Amino acid sequence: MIENLNWQPKISINNLIKRAQILSKIRIFFSNNGVLEVETPIMSRRTTTDVHLVPFVTKLKSNLINEHNFWLITSPEYHMKRLLAAGSGAIYQITHSFRNGENGRYHNPEFTMLEWYRPEYDIFRLMHEIENFLQFVFNFDAADFISYQQAFLDHLHIDPLSEDRDAFYAIADKLGNGELIRAEKDINTILMLLFMIGIEPNIGQKKPCFVYHFPAGQAILAEVNNKDPRIAERFELYYHGIELANGSFELTNLKEHIKRFNKDNNIRVHNKLPKIQIDNMLLDALQHGMPTCSGVAMGLDRLIMLSLNTNSIHDVMTFPIDRC
Repeated sequence: MIENLNWQPKISINNLIKRAQILSKIRIFFSNNGVLEVETPIMSRRTTTDVHLVPFVTKLKSNLINEHNFWLITSPEYHMKRLLAAGSGAIYQITHSFRNGENGRYHNPEFTMLEWYRPEYDIFRLMHEIENFLQFVFNFDAADFISYQQAFLDHLHIDPLSEDRDAFYAIADKLGNGELIRAEKDINTILMLLFMIGIEPNIGQKKPCFVYHFPAGQAILAEVNNKDPRIAERFELYYHGIELANGSFELTNLKEHIKRFNKDNNIRVHNKLPKIQIDNMLLDALQHGMPTCSGVAMGLDRLIMLSLNTNSIHDVMTFPIDRC
């Protein structure tokens, strides 16, 4: 009889020890820099309206609370912002997050997120702190910094902030992805596809690369730049062509939050996706007042994968989806 070894952890014991050492070093970094570690729920009454994410849902049965849909978090963002509004100051969290339909070399439906927020920081100050973090914990090289606009000009020879749809289609044809991208009509979706296909694989190959000032239409929950309304105070981090982090100068205006959540739901209805009820507790926290701050969410498994030179994030997880 051949023994089935799938009961064993995917990660090697040697890398299991190294992962623990990395987590310990992360905590030392934040302790040294005065950032408080917090824990928030991984199950919530509300979830994100983001049209690109599919959350897991379950039902709570309780004598104290009426039967109600609860969601596994796609990130700890909303709860952490409620802590910021309550006066927590600078905070970070290492937690499991959940995204349905995501599995592959760089994805697992359950993964480890590192998220932190810095009151009074703009995105440039936070990006430099992230650069220090990467050097301290992972011994990565000093990072490159490039605007989203400049990345398009350098790699695709087109201005993403001023050209029209037909010009973007022409670039897609040159990349050999014309049919895929011509099926899209939304400018921001087209830009995201062009970035993913034509830019992402070519940046951060030798050292980490921050791409900042994404188009305002891709702001998500970032502030729009107060000097150039075409761009948002949002950035992403890439290394070896892999997206590692997504950060922003956080939106604090209550009415603008409601506007963006409603816009998400309108797109959901148009795309025949379920409409998501807006998180009223987050809105209440914003009405109370959240401090100006910058925040970032980092895929910790991807960082550890790069640090330990493995082929997949599954190689640095104990029991990924095919073994849990």
